[in-house]
Amino acid sequence: MKQLLTLALLMGLVLTGMEALANTDSPQVDHRQQRQDHRIEQGVQSGELTRREANRLDRNQNRINAMEANFKSDGQLTRRERARLHRNQNVQNRKIHRQKHDRQDRY
Repeated sequence: MKQLLTLALLMGLVLTGMEALANTDSPQVDHRQQRQDHRIEQGVQSGELTRREANRLDRNQNRINAMEANFKSDGQLTRRERARLHRNQNVQNRKIHRQKHDRQDRY
């Protein structure tokens, strides 16, 4: 009985340790994606973005989300992958800003 309990405890510790090693957390990336999604929605509601512009920006957001999921699929998000996500988010950020301030309206 003691061996079974010890084995179960050991397995729990091993699994917990493996989760710690699998560095797939990316709260900054996720939070930034949410903020950019919100900016696109706000732009549509305020009329700063046309539906066509918003659709294009949404497609770009989806590509970044897919890229993130692909990077995380192996259980790790490396520094290089994280940097690539940030670069793509920077590009998307500039695109959102340009489209919101290009003096087009939805009418």
